[in-house]
Amino acid sequence: MTAVPARELWNPADPAFKADPYPTYRRMRTEAPVLDVPGGPVVVTRYDDVARLLRTNDVSRDIDEHLLIDESDPLARRRRERRTAKTILNLDPPDHTRLRRLVSKAFTPTAVERLRPRIEAMVDARLDVAAERGTIELIDDLAFPVPFLVISELLDMPTERGDELRDWSQALTATLELDASLDDFAAGEAAIMQLVPYLVDIIEHRRANPGDDVLSGLIAVEDDGDTLSPAELISFVVLLYVAGHETTVNLIGNGVHALLRHPDELARWRGDPGLDASAIDELLRFDGPVQQTARVPLVPIELRGADGEPIVVEPGRLVLTVLGAGNHDPAVFDDPGALRLDRPNAAKHLAFGGGIHYCLGASLAKLEAGLAITRLIRRFPSIELAGEPHWRERITIRGVDHLPLAVR
Repeated sequence: MTAVPARELWNPADPAFKADPYPTYRRMRTEAPVLDVPGGPVVVTRYDDVARLLRTNDVSRDIDEHLLIDESDPLARRRRERRTAKTILNLDPPDHTRLRRLVSKAFTPTAVERLRPRIEAMVDARLDVAAERGTIELIDDLAFPVPFLVISELLDMPTERGDELRDWSQALTATLELDASLDDFAAGEAAIMQLVPYLVDIIEHRRANPGDDVLSGLIAVEDDGDTLSPAELISFVVLLYVAGHETTVNLIGNGVHALLRHPDELARWRGDPGLDASAIDELLRFDGPVQQTARVPLVPIELRGADGEPIVVEPGRLVLTVLGAGNHDPAVFDDPGALRLDRPNAAKHLAFGGGIHYCLGASLAKLEAGLAITRLIRRFPSIELAGEPHWRERITIRGVDHLPLAVR
């Protein structure tokens, strides 16, 4: 598909790529926007191609069902076997349509907006502590606790095992990485073996003692006589617990890090609440937490190479749609490497995916991140780094995991 050595362009294990993938994305869009990696995926980096693949019914999100693999490769087999039950993330219609209909009512913009006062109180309590100390470790003290507490309250789940749940989430999301090892899959399986019994006990207690929380609603949900099976319920609760906080943690961390590197934009936003909506979309576009997602064609898919030459991707191939690359495509976003909080088309970003798999929790994530960041920057006129930021060595879900700040 390209004369450029594929491994020269696409090496997700490269520490430099993990530290800053955007120069690589820029080169790929120019030299090989549809890159066939030998023994690996087809990597797609142009906005229009990514958006098309996210929205077409000619590709599947059910990777385990449709991906052709080398059966002699133990890692490939382990990737396919990693899930014991499927969620709306990896199902196609009609199963996806049915499950999403059953659970979507709890995450409508109207339902999410009711959470605003509670989230504001959570954020302010954390910032009160930071004000007393003059410091805040953004991830541990704000970006993780608030989304975790929100999803716990939505499900009416206990919070005393938060550290364990964070570790379990980290182990599970590590299996999404392209360079995940057999050890990573073993750790993910061990996390599931601890998480599922914990959740089963809570679900059974809630079944006997229902409340007005989302978990009780999922247990009792009925739509035209339809319900969630026990396996579907467990899988969805696991998804809510992990996705319900993991990506928002990274959105807050990446967003604040970006603002610190662009102090003029930070000062501009601090003084102009009219930027609140567009600023969050711009942070999602600029350095979103989910960098890529996978699809498998069900029919031959024709794309175009760097010189306009036709490229056909056959059914059964793994296709990586690189959301982060599409979000920096200059054909759509003027001067994409610049952070512009008033960017007029920032909402066209692909950070939440697209089509039927558009992120169910997008409204909640934007509300949580918006309140956390705006209340932080307006509470403290001075916010400075108090140490070196540290990034997780991941690329599918990209995030800073240590961001010490001095505030006053």
